[in-house]
Amino acid sequence: MIYFQFPFDEKIYSTDEKYEIHPIEFHSFDNAEIKNFKGKIVEISKEEFSKLHINSAILHDEEIIYKAENKEEYLKKLEEVIAIIKRNKLPKLVLSRRKMIRNFNSLDLTKSFSNLCLNYPNAFKYVFFDGKDSWIGAFSEVLGKFNKITKEFETMSLAGTIPVHENWSQKEIEEQKPVSDYIRNILQQYDFENTLKESETYDHISGNIKHLKTDFKLKITPENLDMIIRELHPTPAVCGIPKDFCTDQIGKIEKFPRELYAGYIKIETEHHIQFFVNLRCAKLYKNAVHLFVGGGITAESSPEKEWNETELKSEAVLKNLELN
Repeated sequence: MIYFQFPFDEKIYSTDEKYEIHPIEFHSFDNAEIKNFKGKIVEISKEEFSKLHINSAILHDEEIIYKAENKEEYLKKLEEVIAIIKRNKLPKLVLSRRKMIRNFNSLDLTKSFSNLCLNYPNAFKYVFFDGKDSWIGAFSEVLGKFNKITKEFETMSLAGTIPVHENWSQKEIEEQKPVSDYIRNILQQYDFENTLKESETYDHISGNIKHLKTDFKLKITPENLDMIIRELHPTPAVCGIPKDFCTDQIGKIEKFPRELYAGYIKIETEHHIQFFVNLRCAKLYKNAVHLFVGGGITAESSPEKEWNETELKSEAVLKNLELN
């Protein structure tokens, strides 16, 4: 089962599971795993969804009992990452961790998803259980959106994270800039009709935090869509620059595999193919919740501030979970 809601759309959608088509795909960060959901996309009324009463009784127990990194361990790892960045003159490298919650008896998936829908109207929201794994998420970053009619492709540069009430520092500005450069350079290779447009950088608010955002739009040849997505993913916002080096370092440095975190979701409807980055998300178990969080590290990063940023990001999903 899967339920989801598009940004700025109050309708809840699912799949009817009747047809051998797969309009929804979840790709893991390393693209080694793809989860498909079959059937036509159908609308579910809010009344119908509220009556489902899906709870954690249907989920599996935690298969591997991980021990989360504590603050001291993560700060030490951040120091190591900053040293790697300085030694290799990297613009940015993204480090992530898991925050684990186990002190609850049950989790109401219906109410948790409804909370996300209520509190994040401008984000893509989902919850699923495929018989093996269960995930929930709400996030605003679009990897790509292709209009089948106009052939227009849209994407965004989204990076830098601070609490809504704070002002931007040079660190966040310098963190977002290479993300925009990376995306612009890729899109220019496919801008055969000279249609590429780029917005000014502006604040993008998502719950209790805000990011720096720049929008891109151009017309593309439909046959190039998958190639563009392969080149964009993983973006510097979830990986770093250069991509291959940073991906290799992530595999060596991070304590846990990312799985679906920082991967992407592909959804094909009648008129659009949309790709969303799977950022503010959690893996759900009958007896545990694994929250995935991370941050872009630069040579100017403060380990203490980076730890606080991940704590802040974890609240995006955690505060909306109905735990008993």
